Parts: sequence; C-alpha cells; structure tokens
Amino acid sequence: MTFLDNWATQVRKGLLEFCVLRVLARRPHYGYELVKQLGRVQGFVISEGTVYPLLSRLKREALVDTRLEESPEGPARKYYRLTARGKQQLKLMDQVWSEIVGSVAELRREGT
Repeated sequence: MTFLDNWATQVRKGLLEFCVLRVLARRPHYGYELVKQLGRVQGFVISEGTVYPLLSRLKREALVDTRLEESPEGPARKYYRLTARGKQQLKLMDQVWSEIVGSVAELRREGT
C-alpha cells in the first residue's frame, strides 16, 4: 500500500461516521440501503462488514435507534434512525467539518 492509499483510507474511515449520520438525518435506512447509498459516494468503498459494526456502535452510544419492519422482499429489516442525541451530535460534527474544510481551503489558497 502506498502512502497515498494509506492516507486516503484513513480519511475515509474518519468521515464514515459523519456520512452515516448525515444520510440518516434525511430519513431512516436499513443497513444494506446505507451501504448502497454510501457506495455511490466517489472514493468510498463500503461493505456491510464495515457499516454494521459502525451502526452497532452508534446504537450503543445512543446516536441511533432501530425498529424492525416487515419487508415484502424477505425477512424483516432493521431500520436505523437518528435519536435526538444523534441529531445534536451531527450538528456539532457539521460545525467541526465546516471549520476543517474552511481552514484546509485557506491553506490550499496560501500554497498557490
């Protein structure tokens, strides 16, 4: 693995929680639906083996809760949605993200 590959992997890992919460802010999703949604993000390579442990951790931290819903296509699906605490945490994460993006953009402008 090259330096760039390793760096890109670390950036993606750092953004994954933020992206999951951001998607769930729109509406509840079941796990595989999240995998497909995030898989459409350029540069994200996401698998169920990555998303489900993350969702479990977010649930333990009370940022998401779940409900089972019958599915016409097979077994019941577990839907994840943001809790009030999750919404609050996402708001703070949005603020931090905006600060980081602004600061990095400034560094990039200074470098040219």
